[in-house]
Amino acid sequence: MVSKIKILFEDSNILAIEKPAGILVHSDQKTGEKTILDLFVKKYPKVEVVHRLDRDTSGVMLLAKNSKAHEFLKKQFSAPALELKTKGVLVNRQARIKKVYVAIVSGFVKLDHGTINKPIGRSPVDFRRHSASRGARGEMREAITEYKVLKRFEVEPHKIFSRSSLSRVRDGSHTDKKSHEAQLNKFTYLEVKPKTGRTHQIRVHMKYLNHPVVCDALYDPEGFCPKGLSRMALHAHSIEFTDMKGKTVKVESPIPLEIRKVVQ
Repeated sequence: MVSKIKILFEDSNILAIEKPAGILVHSDQKTGEKTILDLFVKKYPKVEVVHRLDRDTSGVMLLAKNSKAHEFLKKQFSAPALELKTKGVLVNRQARIKKVYVAIVSGFVKLDHGTINKPIGRSPVDFRRHSASRGARGEMREAITEYKVLKRFEVEPHKIFSRSSLSRVRDGSHTDKKSHEAQLNKFTYLEVKPKTGRTHQIRVHMKYLNHPVVCDALYDPEGFCPKGLSRMALHAHSIEFTDMKGKTVKVESPIPLEIRKVVQ
């Protein structure tokens, strides 16, 4: 199975892999299914997970081949979120991981670019979710996400689907499906740069803007999804880090075909 997961970068300490959608990074202690760590530990006995991508998120992901590399990379992930300037002088020069995602979200995002600076806590209604909205519970942790609109587009109503709405059509409780689709066939293709690394951060912040990530079953279970897209439309496109020799490395994972087809 390791041979089926593409290695995008490798040196004596660090691996950058192309994680497929649909596979867990860490065990959920329930299903017993193979995880990213399980798939690489045989070839790399000391491998450690540095960060995580959600099950249905694809793209570039870093693994440490030893504990020293793990601590080295973790420091870059936990560095302060923003580089601050005092009187024009950069005061924080600590190396930090830079991540770029692409996402398709529901509706037309109004601003061409923006920054979402909203702390994230736990959802008050679903233990699986996190929330940046009023009423969120538990510790509210700083979360900052930058985004830029790459494209706004519409999909013909007959080329989108919602499992929940289709079931309502069948049971007779939703009779105006075409009208409903006409309002929900607008989408925006975004470049997203999370400046912090909170659980579900991009998904939570886009939900906060009322533009949830397309095909996100957890945060938008009744949303509409373009046909041909069977997974959440979120992809970790690139990651930039400093290797253990002090060199800056940028690794990219190509945009998946199913996402490119929808955007085109």
